[in-house]
Amino acid sequence: MTLQETLKGISPLDKKYFELAKRRLDNLTKPPGSLGRLEEIAQRLAAIKENAMPELGRKVIFTLAGDHGVCEEGVSAYPKEVTAQMVFNFLRGGAAINVLGRHAGADVVVVDAGVDYDFGDVPGLVNGKVVPGTMNMCKGPAMTREEAVASVELGIRLVHDHAKKGYGLIGTGDMGIGNTTPSSAIAAVITGTPVATVTGRGTGITDSALDEKIKTIEKAIDVNRPDPDDALDVLSKVGGAEIGGIAGVCLGAAAMRVPVVVDGFISTAGALIAYTLEPKSAEYMFSAHRSQEPGQRAMLEHMGLAPILDLDMRLGEGTGSAIAMLVIEAALKIYREMATFGEAGVTG
Repeated sequence: MTLQETLKGISPLDKKYFELAKRRLDNLTKPPGSLGRLEEIAQRLAAIKENAMPELGRKVIFTLAGDHGVCEEGVSAYPKEVTAQMVFNFLRGGAAINVLGRHAGADVVVVDAGVDYDFGDVPGLVNGKVVPGTMNMCKGPAMTREEAVASVELGIRLVHDHAKKGYGLIGTGDMGIGNTTPSSAIAAVITGTPVATVTGRGTGITDSALDEKIKTIEKAIDVNRPDPDDALDVLSKVGGAEIGGIAGVCLGAAAMRVPVVVDGFISTAGALIAYTLEPKSAEYMFSAHRSQEPGQRAMLEHMGLAPILDLDMRLGEGTGSAIAMLVIEAALKIYREMATFGEAGVTG
């Protein structure tokens, strides 16, 4: 399915399902509203699935990987070769996302969206390479507009392929040395927040390196002049292939009526691209957690999303998505399995 077909297929959530779910929640053996955000999550699941007693089915987390030409500017504490090395670690099952994915009962699908490495035919790796790493956005656009569209459509395809296999809860994740730099640029451009406010330390850079990172992002924005009202222009000029892929996952999930759990800072940048393309897509998103990266707050506020967890995390990979999936499942179990006042013989 193309990007334009996907955008046309996204509809707003029907309020009647919120009302149906609220009636059931208020009739469960507890004071109305006493389970807080869990109740809001259950209501939204009912509306997304258009089912008063929804089920989620299988869970999957897409960990999309890509490299970034802006690493030439020294914006990361790690060399870009680490991206490919971590992809192999994911495939061996040795990374944090593998451990937490197993704990959450979620399959982890590793996707090469734009790594500057020739993996060949590696078992378990989805080859969706759009570019062999982006160009240095300080010297011009990171990608062409066509490459940006291709990265978004990669994410859309991932959702379609897996939704047909019975996956009803999707999580996003990322891997890409240097990718907090394009994510900060996207946050600054679309939300209109100063670069210094939305830029953090990423992999743990020093004060002086942070100052240089901010100047690098400001230069990239000045060189490229991305249009904040044109998400594809922003993505192509200061984004990344894995960020575009995550945007596509968010859009594909909305079109297929599948809840999508958005991980941390980089995933939120992808979600912001999706939101800018189609604001209704945010109704299908659950923000997994509040990242240490300061730019995430501006993006979440722009989209009207509140994170489920706050664990002081900044790893990425989909780790926050895995943990938040457990909370989302807990909300649905409460909704489906808790006794009503009538069933329990309790005076309401």
